[in-house]
Amino acid sequence: MILINEFLENNKSSLDNIDAIYVNRGPGSFAGIRNSLSTIKALFLTRNIDYYCFSFEDFKGFDKIKYEDIPNLCKLFKIKKNLINPIYLS
Repeated sequence: MILINEFLENNKSSLDNIDAIYVNRGPGSFAGIRNSLSTIKALFLTRNIDYYCFSFEDFKGFDKIKYEDIPNLCKLFKIKKNLINPIYLS
C-alpha cells in the first residue's frame, strides 16, 4: 500500500479516482502474487474497487501487448471480474 500511495501521490491522484484495477496473476513467485492479490482484494473490500486478474497467456494471438491495452483485452477475452486464479512458478 505504501508503494500504491506513493504512486498516486506522485501522479496527483487518489483511490477515489480509480474504479478498476487490473492485476497480472502470474507466472511469478508465490509470495509476490499472494501479497499483490491480498492488497487488491483489500481495496475491493474497503473501497469497492473492482479488479480483474489476468495473465498474458490469456491473450493468445496477441504479440506486443501494451499495458494500456489490458482493459480492452480483458473485455475482448471476457476475463471475469474479481476472479483470483494465480499461476505460480514451481
